[in-house]
Amino acid sequence: MTTSKIQIDITTDENKVPSSIQWSAEDSDVSNKAVKAMALAMWDDKDGNAVHMDLWTKEMSVEEMRHFVCQTMMTMAGTLERATNDKAHADAVRNFTEELAKRLGVLTD
Repeated sequence: MTTSKIQIDITTDENKVPSSIQWSAEDSDVSNKAVKAMALAMWDDKDGNAVHMDLWTKEMSVEEMRHFVCQTMMTMAGTLERATNDKAHADAVRNFTEELAKRLGVLTD
């Protein structure tokens, strides 16, 4: 058994608003990689609740956030399908996300 660390460093301004987000993973080539946003979800099996940490920097535009949210939702559809083999519901999430992306102007016909 091995243990691996993923480190996330958040720098905030005086109002505790993120001004920078960097992450590193010791088992990869990623070291102090700067990003504008992150979404971390963890499952607490003791009380059956998901715990979320969603952060974004002041520099992230509304347009970028729209893209990020739609991309994250598509990724979650893939996770649902791989974890449960439930293609029908994963496709439902994909279809919803595609419609949302069109409405937000992230995806054009």
